Amino acid sequence: MVILAPFGAAAAIALTAATPSLSVQTPPDTAGWMYLQGTRITARYQGTDSLRAARAITLLESTARLPGLSDPGPRLTITVAPTRAAMDSLVGGRVPEWAGAVAISERMEMIVPGGRFWPRSLLEEARVLRHEWAHLALAHEMGPLRIPRWFNEGYAEWAAGAWFDSGGWKLRVALAFGDAPPLDSIALRWPRDRVPAEVAYLLSASVIQYLVESSGTRGLETFLAEWKRRRSFEAALRGVYGATIAQLETDWRKWVKRRYGWLTVLADSAVFWAILSVALVAMFVVRRRYRREQMARLRADEPPEAPEFWKAGGGEPVDPGSPSR
Repeated sequence: MVILAPFGAAAAIALTAATPSLSVQTPPDTAGWMYLQGTRITARYQGTDSLRAARAITLLESTARLPGLSDPGPRLTITVAPTRAAMDSLVGGRVPEWAGAVAISERMEMIVPGGRFWPRSLLEEARVLRHEWAHLALAHEMGPLRIPRWFNEGYAEWAAGAWFDSGGWKLRVALAFGDAPPLDSIALRWPRDRVPAEVAYLLSASVIQYLVESSGTRGLETFLAEWKRRRSFEAALRGVYGATIAQLETDWRKWVKRRYGWLTVLADSAVFWAILSVALVAMFVVRRRYRREQMARLRADEPPEAPEFWKAGGGEPVDPGSPSR
């Protein structure tokens, strides 16, 4: 299964200073690939992408066990694609422009762009790597079981930390004048355009957040264990959360609209004060304009400062306090 990770806001995931033991770069193979070997991860690259390959190994091998998973993670290969065309050929199809990386669970491989066409921050890079790592770790945990697309993407986005960065607020804005689509639509028609894709990822992550808020990460771990034991997603869902998929979707839709709908945008204190500030400034501007217009009307109705009957023969105005002789 090919899994894409989106470019989005940088998550608050710091690159750790701990550096795993990396073997010496091996000579290039017939295709021109150079290799770096970590403890559990092999990275291959071409040209000057050795720094990106080393950073990827450093980040992922120092990442703690992902929430809910019992296994520390699989052995995998990270391929740093030197060009977008090379990335497409490695995946076997055109990768959407919004995709930051690709995970191929069948061969436990993560394909990331080279530095020359991925000018993102280190925090952004860390989030995308962790997103794809979550895909591969979840696939390794569940083995041959089919993982629903919305759960797969939702877990990866939630585990990558993007949800805790700004996901909730983005979802509020996305749902301000809209509605949450059915989970089946997320599974069957994953969007290729950037903005709908970001909303789909956030909606999927919100389902995982809803489950975690219902019973904590311990509940998520129990659910995954039951899923493996019963080999049925819905049976595990009923056994742990007491709901069918349809009931989960109904409850989730109520929760997501209540928590991230347009009313919460207005109820948010920061938004409230921002709107109030704008309203006060607008009132001040309108009031000031009104006063200017009022003063202009009053000045138009005032008599001139030197009426004709005040003027002497020489045309100079006469001081009204000194009678002319």
